[in-house]
Amino acid sequence: MNVVSPRVKVAIRCKHCGEKFVLKGRKEKEKIDTGFKQCICNNEKDFDIETLDF
Repeated sequence: MNVVSPRVKVAIRCKHCGEKFVLKGRKEKEKIDTGFKQCICNNEKDFDIETLDF
């Protein structure tokens, strides 16, 4: 039997260009996996991340 991780909605804002992404992901332990890799400005590390209500 598979245990499904709870889904969460996440807002990711780039600290370099200000672009905002709203994604759904899965919460596993202390980490949220959305599959997000980088911003359109090629920033890969400098983000503000917050969870949102569905």
